[in-house]
Amino acid sequence: MELVSPLGTRLPVPTHLLYRSQDPLVVEFLFHDPARGPVPWVISRELLALGMLAPSGEGDARIWPTGTGPNALLHLLLTSPGGLAHLVAPLPALEHWVYRTYQLVPAAQEAEALDLDSHLDRFLNGAS
Repeated sequence: MELVSPLGTRLPVPTHLLYRSQDPLVVEFLFHDPARGPVPWVISRELLALGMLAPSGEGDARIWPTGTGPNALLHLLLTSPGGLAHLVAPLPALEHWVYRTYQLVPAAQEAEALDLDSHLDRFLNGAS
């Protein structure tokens, strides 16, 4: 991905996308910050998929596509108490990645794949 400055310049940000079939409702972005290490950001898989088609999201994560074909971009505007980040990535590559997550766990089967017992156990025992 690339971080877009207020002046429009772009800086590369090494990014890993993570999807776990045990937690099928979310996608995790791990942005590599040379000073702090990986910086995680979690959004819903549905929001990411919808944002590839039209402007989507409110609050701390807003997503929208621009352009068409192989040069299309996906924009992520992420806000936190520490500031905001406007990131862009090639839309076709992200579409392919998200499509593969739906092959692993189709939208209609997310509830079946969700490991609620594990999440409840972690919550009750104080783990995040």
